[in-house]
Amino acid sequence: MPDISLLLPMLALLLVIGALAGVLAGLLGVGGGIVLVPAFFYAFTYLGYEGPQLMQVCLATSLATIIVTSMRSVLSHNKKGAVDWEILKSWAPGIVVGAIVGVIAASALRSTTLQAVFGVLGIVIGLYLGFGKSEWRLGDAMPKGLRRATLSPAVGFLSVLMGIGGGSFGVPLMSLYNTPIHRAVATAAGFGVVIAVPSVIGFLFLEIDPVTRPPYNVGAVNLVAFGIIVAMTLITAPWGVKLAHAMDPKPLKRVFAVFLTLVALNMLRKAFGL
Repeated sequence: MPDISLLLPMLALLLVIGALAGVLAGLLGVGGGIVLVPAFFYAFTYLGYEGPQLMQVCLATSLATIIVTSMRSVLSHNKKGAVDWEILKSWAPGIVVGAIVGVIAASALRSTTLQAVFGVLGIVIGLYLGFGKSEWRLGDAMPKGLRRATLSPAVGFLSVLMGIGGGSFGVPLMSLYNTPIHRAVATAAGFGVVIAVPSVIGFLFLEIDPVTRPPYNVGAVNLVAFGIIVAMTLITAPWGVKLAHAMDPKPLKRVFAVFLTLVALNMLRKAFGL
């Protein structure tokens, strides 16, 4: 049984993290994972659970929460007919393959390497959020054939290495290929399920050193963080949606882009021991 003096601060931090992740997801339309992974990392580090496999715990736990939140999102969007099932079905096999390879790669890498990966990709996502234009296009329809066979595993692979769902890569990709934004957001939630389910199954079998892991882990998934984050995001995400309808979220998205870029830069700094 872990010391209550450590467990209570952990619970308090996770409650705050879950609430903020839910509001941001609803307000800005960004996946919770892009917030949860660095938040988990700094919270667990602060509580003294830093170790060479800490990022694996953060990635796996984030992806576990995405199973629940993405499934809920897909069902909600599907009621409105917004999910493009043709895109989802045709891209799912490649995404699954990429996710499985991502778990294998993440399991073999050190925490510092995964921090560096998160930092680099976080900067890319932050720059796109800050400077991307809705009218940018790479094509008139989603790619097929060899291009789809290349891009779909890349989406799954990179998402697992960051511990995120389908939104951060899927929405920009579909938008660049002329998919209406509401359909892109809805379909990307399906990407999140396809990414998270196989990757979490793999992470459940990853052994984490008991000396450095947080309490109540199954494999790399922390059950305490999973339960609290799911509960809080389900409560607070609707608040974010209401705020989004009450104000213009575009300036806030740029502020979040700056915040994400700074978080990613700090991850890089820590990865290189600066």
